[in-house]
Amino acid sequence: MEVYKTIGLMSGTSLDGLDIAYCIFIFDESWSFQIEKAVTIPYNKEMKRKLLSLADASAEEFLKADIEFGEYLGIQTSRFIRANHFVPDLISSHGHTIFHQPQNKFTCQIGNGHALFARVNLPVIYDFRSLDVALGGQGAPLVPIGDKLLFKEYDYCLNLGGIANISYEMDNQRIAWDICPVNQVLNQVAMKLGKEYDESGKIASEGMINKQLFDKLNTLDYYFQSTPKSLGREWIESLFMPVLDEYKIPEKDLLATCTEHIAFQISKALNVIGRKNMLITGGGVFNSYLIERIRSYSTFKISVPDDLLINYKEAMIFAFLGVLRLRGEINCLSSVTGASHDSSSGLIIE
Repeated sequence: MEVYKTIGLMSGTSLDGLDIAYCIFIFDESWSFQIEKAVTIPYNKEMKRKLLSLADASAEEFLKADIEFGEYLGIQTSRFIRANHFVPDLISSHGHTIFHQPQNKFTCQIGNGHALFARVNLPVIYDFRSLDVALGGQGAPLVPIGDKLLFKEYDYCLNLGGIANISYEMDNQRIAWDICPVNQVLNQVAMKLGKEYDESGKIASEGMINKQLFDKLNTLDYYFQSTPKSLGREWIESLFMPVLDEYKIPEKDLLATCTEHIAFQISKALNVIGRKNMLITGGGVFNSYLIERIRSYSTFKISVPDDLLINYKEAMIFAFLGVLRLRGEINCLSSVTGASHDSSSGLIIE
């Protein structure tokens, strides 16, 4: 039996904050895990502004932000370790995605690993996406290896974060892709009403679905592309949000229409798969109106875990990716990303 005590760090596109999860992984013929403790450190307005504006920053500003965010990750992780008296074996960090353009052969997650290492003085593994992109892959999604090894009892795993992605097994291969934007869009619309997010989807539930907008969103080219495929901030900002801007309708109607669009696109993906048992995680699970609309399109069984797994599954799986990398084992699947071959991805500093 082999035991690994690992901290996973995740900063998602919905900009909720930094997720920190202390996890224990045990290998005894197969893998098992436990999330011992996890927290989210919310981003203040200045941090959100900086992360949102970095794509347009100068090269010097960008490099400075990369170091500063790495230091921030290290400071928050050190506080978490001291407060809980943990003794982790390693820190596994996703960072925060600023650019994701695999078609142009690059992806970039800030949170400099050396700056992080200097603050925690523990082995650090980071930059999990770049190798796969260099091998011709999408560099995303990366969570499916965790779905495959840790959640075998489910026909498919759906994550509702900034972006929705699906993962399932077919012909002894893991298949996965990004379906559509979720909280990254819903939160942006809610902010126009002075709210961080639409709690439980209440505002959306009071809106009217604009049929013309709904139909136009469903014609976006991405939805007709074959897999492997992935979504990033750039696609949302350049192709999705401009469609919303064309329609001068109340924000509650925008939220209602986007929610319906998300539910429709998810149901299309699930109905094609044609299976019945699904694990659903991510912040979107707490949007009860969205879950209601997803249910209305399909008859599959939705399994909702406890809040700890709902909120921290991604941070936990990035901790797991670090363990696999430390062991020199595959943690990035070419069947998912379209790379030339599987890889053990992530840079190690120790």
